[in-house]
Amino acid sequence: MRRDAQRNRELVLAAAREVYAEQGVEAPLDVIARRAGVGNATLYRRFPDRAALIEAVFQATLGAVIDAGEEARQAEDPWAGLNGYLDRVFTVLAADRGANDLMTTGIEGVPTLEKLHVHNAETFGGLLERCRRQGLVRADVVTEDLLLSLAALGRTAPALEAAVPGSWRRPLALLIDGLRAEGAHELPTEPLTAEQLASALSEMNRPRK
Repeated sequence: MRRDAQRNRELVLAAAREVYAEQGVEAPLDVIARRAGVGNATLYRRFPDRAALIEAVFQATLGAVIDAGEEARQAEDPWAGLNGYLDRVFTVLAADRGANDLMTTGIEGVPTLEKLHVHNAETFGGLLERCRRQGLVRADVVTEDLLLSLAALGRTAPALEAAVPGSWRRPLALLIDGLRAEGAHELPTEPLTAEQLASALSEMNRPRK
């Protein structure tokens, strides 16, 4: 890549990180181009569609979450591993609105995000199962329960962080306490299936008219 082309690519990526963090991943691409000081044609030569730009911007962030999941899986104490991983995930959700959009609702065509969704479900599923075997979490909680709760609560994390830094830790602690086996009451309905959860998350991401 020529030096000027490389410079333009770096300008676009830097601008996209800023805009996505401020406005979310639905921000118009022409806003990013203006922030970068390049024309729309230059942006599209480097990144032919929104998904390609999102992949380039968030690959490292999403990859770091996958790495955190791997660490959690190796934890000797599964309850500590679950708590630590939730804290790492919510730290990312609170800090970056763009990453929040991706991780709590999802956009198709972003390879690292698709890998993260699969890895995340496997990580939480494995940790919950290990905790269940030790009597640490309620017997009726499933992976989809946790993923849905995290998506719903995670959407509030940037607003909570903006209001009072770190305030998202309080509702997260309440959610974690709700997983405990001690004092658990019977849940009122059946859990969502994986397909139903995907449909619900897609609906969360659908623009309102």
